Amino acid sequence: MGHSTAERMRATVMRPRSWKNPPAATSRPPPRPLRGRGFRAPSSNGHAKAACSVMTQSVVVQVGQCGNQVGCRFWDLALREHANVNKKGIYDEALSSFFRNVDTRAVGHKLYGCQYRENIVEKLRKAAEHCECLQCFFIIHSMGGGTGSGLGTFVLKLLEDEFPEVYRFVTSVYPSGEDDVITSPYNSVLAMKELNEHADCVLPIENKSLFDIVNKINQMANSGKLGSTVKQNSLVTSSAGSAKTVQEKPFDAMNNILANLLLNLTSSARFEGSLNMDLNEISMNLVPFPRLHYLVSSLTPLYTLADVNVPSRRLDQMFSDAFSRDHQLIQADPKHSLYLACALLVRGNVQVSDLRRNIERLKPSLHFVSWNQEGWKTGLCSVPPVGHSHSLLALANNTCVKPTFIELKDRFMKLYKKKAHLHHYLHVDGMEQNCFSEAISSLSDLIEEYNELDATKGGPRTDPSRLKIVV
Repeated sequence: MGHSTAERMRATVMRPRSWKNPPAATSRPPPRPLRGRGFRAPSSNGHAKAACSVMTQSVVVQVGQCGNQVGCRFWDLALREHANVNKKGIYDEALSSFFRNVDTRAVGHKLYGCQYRENIVEKLRKAAEHCECLQCFFIIHSMGGGTGSGLGTFVLKLLEDEFPEVYRFVTSVYPSGEDDVITSPYNSVLAMKELNEHADCVLPIENKSLFDIVNKINQMANSGKLGSTVKQNSLVTSSAGSAKTVQEKPFDAMNNILANLLLNLTSSARFEGSLNMDLNEISMNLVPFPRLHYLVSSLTPLYTLADVNVPSRRLDQMFSDAFSRDHQLIQADPKHSLYLACALLVRGNVQVSDLRRNIERLKPSLHFVSWNQEGWKTGLCSVPPVGHSHSLLALANNTCVKPTFIELKDRFMKLYKKKAHLHHYLHVDGMEQNCFSEAISSLSDLIEEYNELDATKGGPRTDPSRLKIVV
């Protein structure tokens, strides 16, 4: 977090589809419940309400090298999607107001974050002023690097201070055990404390999982094992048909997976659908306890099908794949852990009956907390991703995220016990050694909260002693 390499932070306004009666520019964002009091158990039918009649926008903040590379892939593929829907061309009057860029340069949580604070606030306010009804902020960053972890979490706290009523969604890329940044365990654990305290929802992503998925896609597409049903180039990992025709970089395939996650997550804000889900409903329905806001994500299908007329059995397989270990974006197996709640965001030619049938089919094999057995939330957007007839993004509040945190803690302690590399941090004003002890204590408390939930698996309907459900 104390590295001093200057990187770029980009804030971008994302505008959804046009509404017939947009509110006046002076409209205020909808009130946000107090932290820890916003959980609402999903309705028994598990489905989202019809699309809201108020136009909302989101601001995407990309921090550090990783954040900006993923963000660039997201916007490039978003243009590909809208060009596929809008046959008039890639860029027209509607798309000209789709997003705006706001750039500034800063790095580091303690030093450069404070130094450029006013400049960052000014840029963020300008981005927010372009929104008639600002719904949420998306932050894209890495946990292991100095800029992504340090400046990324500084901006997160800044957003809470300046825009306390606006939801904060964070996509955090966690380093692998073979990460080439030797101080990445320090950076990650220090950043975790900020995520615990200031984020509403966090989507943890592991580099190792992205790498494994890319390899699996390449092997399956090139092996001929699936015959003529799969195209050789998966549109989940490739940039084919995107707005820019440039040579792909080494990590573009991995970043494209993240970009597709964000495309599915924001599809309800950009396209019509019979069961469109507002982004604030994700936090309201999937986060029963304020600190347990880490949502495990999975994306399917990973392959581009040659035949767009998909039989129902293959559609059912899509739902099954979303709960398999191979499709998770972290190294986890949710089927053998405990669910607090789960959201299914479906795109394309999928009916409500398909959703209900598959939920009922999968429920017996999944372990939900006793007090939220019907903890499903679903959204249905009618426009599929480019090259697909349908797709599914599953977001699970599941205790399977705990091993990721335990491994991170172990890697941190290996360095911290020897006080290795601390001098890189302690020479920065405001950075004291107690920052490290407080950070590891925060992570340990988080792990213990997941342990208490796991202890209730398969037990009677009793609430954990420390985790009280807010009604």
